[in-house]
Amino acid sequence: MTDNHSYDVIVIGAGGAGLRAAIEAHDQGARVAVVCKSLLGKAHTVMAEGGIAAAMGNVYPEDNWRVHFRDTMRGGKMLNNYRMAELHAKEAPDRVRELEEWGALFDRTKDGLISQRDFGGHRFARLAHVGDRTGLELIRTLQQRTVALGIDVFMEHTVTKLLTGGEGAITGAFGYRRIDGQFVSWSAPSVILATGGVGKAYIVTSNSWEYSGDGHSLALGAGASLVNMEFLQFHPTGMVWPISVKGILITESVRGEGGVLRNSEGKRFMFDYIPPYFAAETADNEAEADRWYDDHANNRRPPELLPRDEVARAINTEVKAGRGSPHGGVFLDIASRRSAEDIKRRLPSMYHQFKELAEVDITQEPMEVGPTCHYVMGGVEVDPETQEASVSGLFAAGEVSGGMHGSNRLGGNSLSDLLVFGKRAGTAAAAHAKRTSAVAPTEADLTTAEAEALVPFTNEAGDNPYTVWASLQQAMQELVGIIRNGAEVQQALATIEDLKTRKLKVGGDRVFNPGWNLAIDLRNLLRVSECIAKAAIAREESRGGHTRDEFPTPSPEWGKLNLICTLNDTGSIDLARKDLPVMPPELAEIFEESTT
Repeated sequence: MTDNHSYDVIVIGAGGAGLRAAIEAHDQGARVAVVCKSLLGKAHTVMAEGGIAAAMGNVYPEDNWRVHFRDTMRGGKMLNNYRMAELHAKEAPDRVRELEEWGALFDRTKDGLISQRDFGGHRFARLAHVGDRTGLELIRTLQQRTVALGIDVFMEHTVTKLLTGGEGAITGAFGYRRIDGQFVSWSAPSVILATGGVGKAYIVTSNSWEYSGDGHSLALGAGASLVNMEFLQFHPTGMVWPISVKGILITESVRGEGGVLRNSEGKRFMFDYIPPYFAAETADNEAEADRWYDDHANNRRPPELLPRDEVARAINTEVKAGRGSPHGGVFLDIASRRSAEDIKRRLPSMYHQFKELAEVDITQEPMEVGPTCHYVMGGVEVDPETQEASVSGLFAAGEVSGGMHGSNRLGGNSLSDLLVFGKRAGTAAAAHAKRTSAVAPTEADLTTAEAEALVPFTNEAGDNPYTVWASLQQAMQELVGIIRNGAEVQQALATIEDLKTRKLKVGGDRVFNPGWNLAIDLRNLLRVSECIAKAAIAREESRGGHTRDEFPTPSPEWGKLNLICTLNDTGSIDLARKDLPVMPPELAEIFEESTT
């Protein structure tokens, strides 16, 4: 028995992208429902602590969308979809001001403007922030508005399948209530995916339990394509100790506020890892870097604020060379750089996080940090203007969509990305629903979806889902991690192919059954892991979040190509090359402009 509902627009995911999309679709006159795996307000967006990147010019009047666009493209190693990066840079300031109008309480400059802080890869201080809990304030604001507008929210529901009609267009979604296993269907001509990332394919990750690649997998199952899934961002600073919290994020704003990285010898090692293309704007000695923190007069940024991929690789190299901290990371020191009062005022969440979880007082001693799987730059291939996928009626926004960040995301761009493209997806989904007739799912559709979801109960024998998950995580962590080589990735792919053939068996019934929930998630995790591994083998270069031992430098040829994943009839992933869109001259000339 399935509980049936009908709407114009269904939003899957209640993070920043999902809520912003739902609000916009509602404002465009659509009947909207939000479906989320967790409770409203518990989205992973709250972990984005440092700020929202937007060229508002509140600290540096010379900042503008052109510089932000240039920084984003350079940070993504020019593999970004240029139109998405352009729209993002132009529209981000309005989305931040909109949040303020809706009640978000930002930190302020002495002149009363929204304060903006420095972050890695950004030429100017442009991250609008609320201490080091910006994501929480963003979610609080959007959640409050969603509730005030009366938008329906289906909390603690898992979507297992997107429903499509005879011509392949979206007709709705199917899933179940996690608390009791009751099947639910939602009829709608428009579905927006806003499900976040894929981090639970790895052992060490900053991602919460919801990030099991659901939206990526649902899109593949509906016939859509994914772009550049090889590009995973390993955030350079996750907690290293104690083991129970390994991987939990340490916001980049610690470095933005003056924190420095040191190895076990006490050396500030990032000066040894400045890449040529950032040399002109990066300080090459401690005195110069420290002056920048004081007055920004020399305009050459500390190397700790290089893009995340550069910093993560440097930390990885130091640890492999035997210069790591006692627990396998390096030291992040803010205590010697700022007063205890300043740290507690500007980094309150970090102070309490380490005090409570690691018994470390960051006002007195350094933190042990190391790379943690944090963000996937690849995702659903979408139209830049509308966020619509290749399947009619399917849209994607936020981390689940691909293209905007190229091969590496700059810190702070995630929150402005989800606001800009959440709004665009909501507008386009509502417009699509207005011109498209709703189609109710057939009994056959529902019966098939129910049977697929119940397979782990009907198998007479099989593996425990937790055992299979552990094997997948180990293969991805050890063989498709921050540094890769073809032989190891092939080995991981062989493991994935083996795990795909395993039958999963769960006991008990459908009422709050964690084993069943994981069995459903594993299908998604295996699909996205296969995409990551196959794309990582194919891309024979090092670029952004993808580093190959055998091909240590970027390739001009690969710099013009995207890798596209689709699901074939046998349930395996097909991979194809696709030319990167060519940037028009009026945007290309931005890279010739002065950056001073």
